[in-house]
Amino acid sequence: MLKRVLIANRGEIALRVLRACRELGIETVAVYSQADAEALCVQLADQAVCIGPARAADSYLNQTALLTVAKATGCDALHPGYGFLSENAEFADACAAEGITFIGPSGDTIRRAGSKSAARDLMREAGVPVTPGSDGPVDSAAAALAAAEAVGYPVLLKASAGGGGRGIRRCDGPEQLPSSFAEARAEALACFGSDEMYLEKLVLQPRHIEFQVLADRFGHVIHLGDRDCSVQRRNQKLIEEAPARCLTPALRAAMGEAAVRAARAVGYESAGTVEFLLDADGTHFYFMEMNTRIQVEHGVTELVTGVDLVRQQLRIASGLALDITQEEVTLTGHAIECRINAEDPTNGFRPCPGQVSFLHFPGGTGVRVDSCLYNGCTLPPYYDSMAAKILACAPTRLEAIRKMRRCLEEFALEGFPTNAELSYQILYHPVFVRGGCTTAFLDENLPRLLEFNQRLSEREGEA
Repeated sequence: MLKRVLIANRGEIALRVLRACRELGIETVAVYSQADAEALCVQLADQAVCIGPARAADSYLNQTALLTVAKATGCDALHPGYGFLSENAEFADACAAEGITFIGPSGDTIRRAGSKSAARDLMREAGVPVTPGSDGPVDSAAAALAAAEAVGYPVLLKASAGGGGRGIRRCDGPEQLPSSFAEARAEALACFGSDEMYLEKLVLQPRHIEFQVLADRFGHVIHLGDRDCSVQRRNQKLIEEAPARCLTPALRAAMGEAAVRAARAVGYESAGTVEFLLDADGTHFYFMEMNTRIQVEHGVTELVTGVDLVRQQLRIASGLALDITQEEVTLTGHAIECRINAEDPTNGFRPCPGQVSFLHFPGGTGVRVDSCLYNGCTLPPYYDSMAAKILACAPTRLEAIRKMRRCLEEFALEGFPTNAELSYQILYHPVFVRGGCTTAFLDENLPRLLEFNQRLSEREGEA
């Protein structure tokens, strides 16, 4: 096994990696910015080193600083978590050049999967369905217009190196496309350091279904079932569940096989996710992208499979073969995750970080909370607004929904607003209860959900 791991991240994922390392007897080195000096991971790690000011570019994205700390503290491996440098091929290469194991796929694999336009070509060759779109990148508005004319509107302009909903623009007609192309390209360059764009046909009213994959260096590739991530705001997931209620056994098997083919096509190693769009009829699915890292929502898969995905990452990075076969993967029960973000849904989801004056997390059988918050800590304004992930697991989907409602009733956080109340209302919405949410659900229902929240708050104030 690995001996000492540098955790090149922050927040709850840093704490999640630390716990997995500790259970395997692996020493940990945490890095932190000046804004995260009191972070829980910093307090619990075997060693902790400050790597710079609050701004991510000067700390968590500073490759030189991270590698310097890894070498100085004798780390033989580095875990990038998610976000920041987790899908940066050059950083994976730099780790390898310094003799430090990058806990994830190789730089070459990240390049093959990370360029969305190149990945589409690989998927076609591997027999994985893809949405109609441009043949490779589009390097000008004129080229994008030509591609859009060929596939038909509406279309999506997407950053080849994108993720997290950034660098994406919808165009319903040719009059929108030139300005949208310029906006998306500028955003892509600012967020990902690359302005390469591609275009694809917009699948209307789709569901966002993803499959968790695991692969080792000996050619073993398996999937661990699916997750439904259709409840989103601004292309960012809000509620995730496993397994997806909308999939028939035959469709689940076909999508799982496609996910494994996709992972093989890019020569994958470690834990990764293959994301699909399922059309409104629930019969056709299309490859969307592959995330070459651990996902935020990996916990729901862990709850229904009993497989510790971060532990598997550490084993694979240590050179060990998978200790589970496809035939041994079973899905038991149903799991739901609510992302609790420090944001104000009534004000355009404006981030609202601050100091936690009081905090109480739910508990009980089948309940899991992933968070780095504690009473008195500060959620800094420089990074992602996620404050916690609350997960609930039960034998059936309806029982899991009821358990999550109870969890959100118990959850209390004072100091800044969150989206917890909005998530609570979604769990009562008949479309969600029936399992009928598409990626358009929140946009279509947000005004009424927020209006209900407002009336409820007013009644509570009167009481």
